[in-house]
Amino acid sequence: MQVYLANPRGFCAGVIMAVEVVDQLLALNEDVRPIFVYHEIVHNRHIVERFESQGVVFVDGLAEVPNGATVVFSAHGVSPAIRDAAKARNLRAIDATCPLVTKVHMEAIRYAAAGYQILLIGHPGHDEVVGTVGEVEDQGADVIQVVATPDDIAELVIRDATRLVYLTQTTLSLNDADVVISALKKRFPRIKAPPSDDICYATTNLQQGVTVMAAMCDLVIVVGSQNSSNSKRLTEIAEAVGTPAYLVDDASEIAGDWFVGVERVLLTSGASAPEDLVRGVLEWLINEQRATIQQVDVFDETIEFGLPNGLKDLMRAQGMDTNIRGTVINQGEMIERWLAELGGAPAGGAPVRLTVSASGVDGQF
Repeated sequence: MQVYLANPRGFCAGVIMAVEVVDQLLALNEDVRPIFVYHEIVHNRHIVERFESQGVVFVDGLAEVPNGATVVFSAHGVSPAIRDAAKARNLRAIDATCPLVTKVHMEAIRYAAAGYQILLIGHPGHDEVVGTVGEVEDQGADVIQVVATPDDIAELVIRDATRLVYLTQTTLSLNDADVVISALKKRFPRIKAPPSDDICYATTNLQQGVTVMAAMCDLVIVVGSQNSSNSKRLTEIAEAVGTPAYLVDDASEIAGDWFVGVERVLLTSGASAPEDLVRGVLEWLINEQRATIQQVDVFDETIEFGLPNGLKDLMRAQGMDTNIRGTVINQGEMIERWLAELGGAPAGGAPVRLTVSASGVDGQF
């Protein structure tokens, strides 16, 4: 059986930054302990459990955080009401919101101030959507409305169809977003688009990679947690092109009967899945299915985000270096070394380079 390992996969720059925030807080002295995180720092069960084992406490409400304690806001962002509540209780708040999510928040604020109604395409109740809505909902119930599917459009309350703008949750499926955007444009021809695409670059790259490669494979395995929106979208995209797909937290969730009659498997991971879990799945496939491994390079990702200022202030106070940035990892080279360290684990050949563009795909495997 041949396994094609998608590159890039896994951690995006926002997740790298958010995880680094908690890691750096754990490296500080006891003055910042205990460390609380408002909601999951990222949507991955293993990351949350690893931090919990180090004493980090995850909470669903600020009432669970003692006055004056340290609290981290997750990568998905929070509303102004949460920030104000943290100030009122004298919490030491460290904001690990992904800058790409912050971009959507700022767009909502700017358009609301300009008198636009905002139609936010996303999943109701998702942490990111809740935070974006919270930025402007105090200006009126109809200032921002969530649109999950085209069916929701009939229920919208529209004051002036010439003063509308749509924004999107950053982790949406490109295809799902396009379906809703097309329906909105059909219903409201003068609706305004955001200045640039709101869907995260890493989400876009992961999805386009799966779109191209899934059709060439018999099975797709996505490493990620069930509450990870971008991970679930990857399985849905694979299934949309007719390839069975499974979302697994780790190798323990794989079933041998998935591989009956399967010759070509695509392995990828969501933007919040740690690379060691991908390696665990690779080991299972090598040991249980005698798989050979070949990497498929689709995009080069070099984006990185610095640490938030609140954390830098704490680090400076303790004499720590603040010039730490999210590390851009060459996953391809690291996996090649790791496979060699396994003792000659079978490789299916040199990495393949696929270039995805509007005109199609250059390269094949």
